[in-house]
Amino acid sequence: MLVLAGLAIGLKAGLLLLGAIPFHADEAVVGLMARHILGGEWPVFFYGQAYMGSLDASLVALAFRVVGEQVLAIRLVQMLLYAGTLALTMQLARQMSGDGLAPVFAGALMAIPVVNVTLYTTVSLGGYGEALLLGTLMLLWALQLYRAPGGRWSFFGWGVLAGVAFWAFGITLVYSLPAGVLLLAALRRHHRGREGLSRFALLLVGGLLGAAPWIGEAIRLGPAVFVAELLGSAIAGVEGLTWLRSLYAHLTNLLLFGATAAAGLRPPWEVRWLAWPLLPFAAGAWLLVLAHALTSLRRAGPGRDGGLLLLGVGASLCLGFLLTPFGADPSGRYFLPLAPVMAVFAGDFFSRLAAGRGLRVAAGGVVLLLVFNLWGTLQSAGRNPPGITTQFSPATRVDASAIPSLAEFLEQAGEVRGYSHYWVAYPLAFHSGEAVVFAPRLPYHPDLRYTPRDDRYPPYKGMVEQSQQVAYITTGQPALEQSIRRGLNRLGVTWQEARLGEFHIFYRLSRPVQPAQLGLSG
Repeated sequence: MLVLAGLAIGLKAGLLLLGAIPFHADEAVVGLMARHILGGEWPVFFYGQAYMGSLDASLVALAFRVVGEQVLAIRLVQMLLYAGTLALTMQLARQMSGDGLAPVFAGALMAIPVVNVTLYTTVSLGGYGEALLLGTLMLLWALQLYRAPGGRWSFFGWGVLAGVAFWAFGITLVYSLPAGVLLLAALRRHHRGREGLSRFALLLVGGLLGAAPWIGEAIRLGPAVFVAELLGSAIAGVEGLTWLRSLYAHLTNLLLFGATAAAGLRPPWEVRWLAWPLLPFAAGAWLLVLAHALTSLRRAGPGRDGGLLLLGVGASLCLGFLLTPFGADPSGRYFLPLAPVMAVFAGDFFSRLAAGRGLRVAAGGVVLLLVFNLWGTLQSAGRNPPGITTQFSPATRVDASAIPSLAEFLEQAGEVRGYSHYWVAYPLAFHSGEAVVFAPRLPYHPDLRYTPRDDRYPPYKGMVEQSQQVAYITTGQPALEQSIRRGLNRLGVTWQEARLGEFHIFYRLSRPVQPAQLGLSG
């Protein structure tokens, strides 16, 4: 376990040393939240998203306290969380398959995973690392309580864990719902009557206590917005389709985009085959694992309960993807919770194959998948830009390595307040220690469409509006630049322009101008 966890951390460290995984605005928001937490401001939720709690930012704040406020601290938190997930996955494989080779095979596939898993467990989007760790622990704990009678406080503890996980990231419901069903079966199996009712009550109390931050905010501000956020209101309506057509589109995304990213056949940010000489063999191996997983529905033996539990996770995720607006996302991020499930089923499959066909055959299959995963990861890292990125739209890809130079230019020019778009504003604030603050009030879409949700931290807007000197920053947006020029000319404002790499800067305006005055929706 320690060797495989070290291998997983080593792979991530190598990619970071190569500069293959760029820093981005979502990570900058996590870093800014962590800085504000250290300053005494504790937000309950991720800025601008009420479906994701601030657990990740709180952990990053601890890392900042230890190693300083730097991007590496954010990634170190993710590495440690993933190492814990790997260890729990191996324990889950052991519980399901016994003490054979299954835990080793499952751990190896987690140590060198597909590029989708490598990406979202190295960078921070606010809660995926915590969701994997807490979700896998919920599965393991529920399975143990089903197999052997558990004390009252074990059920209370599981409830607290599920509540905290729910607050940290609502996607953990794909773990807690099937695990909760298994716990109800455990109560019926081991604890009937008054004994079972007391455990069930403690389970509920624990869940409410763990989810207290979420519940408290829902009571204070009204539950409607929080439930809507949980169900995907942030992207609801982006498809503009009827319910039936939307369901069909989500099914297409599930089968064509989600499945291929989860199996490592393509990177999550684009449609491009990875390691194509090995791709047919890797796809075939995962189809065999899937068939093996489905047979657990009718397989007798000690691993049947674990197989049903893991299939419940897969079913919950697929149903959630199909029936909520999250199914409009063609990337692979929402399939990340399947990583431990796939590893455990694969470990069980290859372990049984070793018992029936010999160790060489089984080890050969595992090595094939490991080589395929590593090949795809290195192939993605070699195409830099964009590198191994969370951004599947070119309009959102900003060279974060140039942000410190941009901050230096702005400070020297005395332009420390202004307006830009989401993918510039927050990295700029983080790298400058919030000495340079630009409100994300400009569009980044080619059609100049603006999303008000981009303004995640309203105090920045107030700081900019109070400034008597503002600048504008765009990135490769000729239409937006022309719109800014026309607006400034119409208002009789003089200005200067400068280019710094991909950044186009409008500065030294003769008077402060807000985006709305330029005819921009921000």
